Amino acid sequence: MIDYLWALFYIFIFPGFLFISFLAMTVQWIDRKVAARLQKRVGPPFIQPLADFIKLLTKEDIVPKEADSGMFSAVPIVGLAAVLSAFIYIPIYMVDSPTGFSIDLLVVLYLLTVPTLALFLAGWHSSNLFGQIGSMRAITQLISYEIPFFVAMLAPALIAGTWSLTGIMQYQADNLWLIISPAILAFFIGIITLQGKLERLPFDSPEAETELVGGPLADYSGRRYALFRFMMDVEMVVGAALIAVLFLGGGDIFIDLGSMQWFIDLGSIQWFVANLIGFIALMVKIIFIVLILTVIKVAVARLRIDQMVKFSYRFMIPLALLQLLIIIIMKVWL
Repeated sequence: MIDYLWALFYIFIFPGFLFISFLAMTVQWIDRKVAARLQKRVGPPFIQPLADFIKLLTKEDIVPKEADSGMFSAVPIVGLAAVLSAFIYIPIYMVDSPTGFSIDLLVVLYLLTVPTLALFLAGWHSSNLFGQIGSMRAITQLISYEIPFFVAMLAPALIAGTWSLTGIMQYQADNLWLIISPAILAFFIGIITLQGKLERLPFDSPEAETELVGGPLADYSGRRYALFRFMMDVEMVVGAALIAVLFLGGGDIFIDLGSMQWFIDLGSIQWFVANLIGFIALMVKIIFIVLILTVIKVAVARLRIDQMVKFSYRFMIPLALLQLLIIIIMKVWL
């Protein structure tokens, strides 16, 4: 019975739905606030993301007459469920994650693909010309950035010799963070392609309000639109957390707490303090990655969809494959 209650707590409260909801809205506020300050604006108050979400929930929810009502209603729920499930596998506050298993990295990468597919299906089944064009742009970007993103995220697994997120974290705790390694190129490829996954500037051509009136979401309103926007916020958190775990050591802070004189062996208290410090360290790293994404968004202009495809196939994919080749050579000869 206790194990069952603990599982429910882990899924629905911490680090489950309630916690990720708070974290996603906090990250959205940080993104909007920093972007505003970089553009010499004041930016929103801290409560603004929650207020926007509640406002959308109270607005009229309309399904277009020509749309496939079943698919139109299902895809935002499926997309949100996928990214929420992905976050459960991220080792959030301790190396030995209770939900982790031997190939959980592959599961997280798969689940992070679902939101883009949900956007494609949303626009395609809305029977709106702007929505369908946006959905085609979304799926075109998917096959462009997904290859370098996958290859970049698999580089740490190749170095650590495991497909487990906790195993990669443990490898970094025993050695060095993988950003201080031959995988540093994969880190930057991961950051750039994550920006594409989130469809943020300069890769926001599927949405492109000035061209497509919102793209795949042009016909969405009310709670369905709120779920889509929330899905993108959660995806940003999960993507940033994944990169933090794979390249920045997750909750590792390069300090052996057990060797410090003040950190005496107090059993469960020691366990709690160590995990609390690791949790705070991971949150700081997530915010650091989000700030990088924000600076990119503010500093660059939108690329056309054809420019995005050329950029991925001419630069991102070759660099990602070069990164893997370098790692393989080092593993074989060193």
